[in-house]
Amino acid sequence: MEQSLAGRTAIVTGAGRGIGEAIARDLGARGAAVAVADLDAAAAERVAARIGEAGGRAIGVAVDVSERASVRAAIERTVAEFGRLDILFNNAGISQTCPFLDVTEEDFDRIMAVNGRGVLIGTQEAARQMIRQGGGGKIVNTASIAGKQGYPLFAHYCASKFAVVALTQAAARALAEHGITVNAFAPGVVATELWRQLDREFMEHGLTERPSQALDEFSSNILIGRPSTPADIVGTTAFLASGASDTITGQTLMVDGGMVLT
Repeated sequence: MEQSLAGRTAIVTGAGRGIGEAIARDLGARGAAVAVADLDAAAAERVAARIGEAGGRAIGVAVDVSERASVRAAIERTVAEFGRLDILFNNAGISQTCPFLDVTEEDFDRIMAVNGRGVLIGTQEAARQMIRQGGGGKIVNTASIAGKQGYPLFAHYCASKFAVVALTQAAARALAEHGITVNAFAPGVVATELWRQLDREFMEHGLTERPSQALDEFSSNILIGRPSTPADIVGTTAFLASGASDTITGQTLMVDGGMVLT
């Protein structure tokens, strides 16, 4: 199979739905043993069951990525089940639509705890396991077009995704000597439950008048002419998880249909 991951073990955080679910199921189809990690334990178990039904190996793991003890426990559970950890996807993330002048300290701290601190903790704890066992590893972070440009209705989200890009670069430099590569991918508008949430928030703030208006307006300048789907993302994520990307580290790959050109 192209970009086979047979014999590898992966953890995907935020894998109970959306992009994370698609990544986890794709990794399972490519032969990896997968720990489906999510704050929603039931959702994680459902996705793990689907991977199993398709012939893969997977477990569901409850995790709060903002808490080190929880992340450490998820890694220990994965290693106990599958023997090692080769790939970590720091994918869990949250967002919020809020006009710039209305963002509170609580809003900022809540998003940074998950999107920023979560990536720091996940990368540190996965790297420690990879160093202990030897053989290197792959760490892949979910960034965003919001990690490349600031948007006034998502200032705190943008700050958190700029942090993801910075942590990716810093970790790549710190971990290269251990054979661990660290990269990120940056989606644009992806039709998932997260965007449906943002669409509702636009209406609640009086910024749009009808369902899907925010999605449609944000999608209007996408060069390929449509929003992405999770299925559009997994070719890139499989590449970053596989040996095909061994000479790439510290990079953020745009997977946005042509919204931000770098």
